[in-house]
Amino acid sequence: MPAGLGTRIVMHVDMDAFYASVELRRRPELRGKPVIVGGSPRGVVLSATYEARAKGVRSGISSAEARRLAPNAIFLAPDFDSYSAVSKAIVAVFRSVTAVVESASIDEAFLDLTGAVRMFGRPMEIGEYIRAVVSDEQQITCSVGIGPTKFVAKVASRAAKPDGLIEVPPEQVVAFLHPLPVEAMWGVGNATAQKLHRLGIFTVGELAHTPRATLRPAFGPHAGGMLSELAWGRDRRRVTPMEPEHSVGSQETFGRDTDDPDTVRRELLRMADRTARRMRKQRMLGRTVSISVRFADFTELTRSTTMPTPTDVTDEIYAQALQLYERLGAERARIRRVGVRVEQLVARQRVYWQPQLTDPERGWREADLAIDAAVGKFGPKAVQRAVLTRRF
Repeated sequence: MPAGLGTRIVMHVDMDAFYASVELRRRPELRGKPVIVGGSPRGVVLSATYEARAKGVRSGISSAEARRLAPNAIFLAPDFDSYSAVSKAIVAVFRSVTAVVESASIDEAFLDLTGAVRMFGRPMEIGEYIRAVVSDEQQITCSVGIGPTKFVAKVASRAAKPDGLIEVPPEQVVAFLHPLPVEAMWGVGNATAQKLHRLGIFTVGELAHTPRATLRPAFGPHAGGMLSELAWGRDRRRVTPMEPEHSVGSQETFGRDTDDPDTVRRELLRMADRTARRMRKQRMLGRTVSISVRFADFTELTRSTTMPTPTDVTDEIYAQALQLYERLGAERARIRRVGVRVEQLVARQRVYWQPQLTDPERGWREADLAIDAAVGKFGPKAVQRAVLTRRF
């Protein structure tokens, strides 16, 4: 493994032709055709389907050039409200897996999965889960890259496009990066690539083996050193959430739509357990419990309730979620997805409980913490509630 690589697991998720993909949801008759978002009647192209890209159309080029390259393309005006709504829904999927999500833009994000693998399984399994949920719920595709650093994850997601997944373990970073052209590097644009070409550097491997003294005159000491480090996959940047998370939640889409109330109740318990475990890991408590229920026709209902005191106890969160579900009266409705979220979070050390004389010395919270410890050491199936060993 190259020196300087840590043991972190970073995922980069990039939506494929995001704006265009959202538009095709509303106009499926345009699928398979060259479609361009923006650039009409003047301005620049915001996004283009892969049929348009095959003709040379790229984001950022002028409308005139796009029309010259793809004279039969269909131009659509952008709808930023729709793009924002879809982006928020996708970020909610990311945050159901890990609290450490950095939105790089409206259509891409970095996720730190280091603390998520114990609960959700191997990085590849998490990546496939995210791709499946985004495709199922939003009818768009995404490409996923996984690696030990943000840089490697980003390059991997580019290589996975469109609609793919590539994982680069630490021991395979050099073998993955070095055959690539320098243009494949994150942060290397046309101008930088031309400078490297003038130095006789065309692949990442050639860049990695070029002395820094050779790079310094063309790029300066800082940029030259950074290029050299990145060529070996070394990147000290961490995934940094842009804003603190104000809620913690989990959601699950059923393998097939169900109208069985017991199946729904069992999955609500699973989501309450997953959410509470994440809260305990973050040392957070919450007062407001909400559930979301998506039906087979893709309509969705959300209900919430606020408790008098904050909690991170699985059974207390589940009890509130179950009450909310029962009040819906949706026993005969076919349900596609359920979710449990806890809001109004507060750090545990800032909360004081007034003990009652009837309180036992040890309660459900201590049991939850013991289960957390076992799961953290032996994996997600080390200790499970009996009812959750059944799958829908």
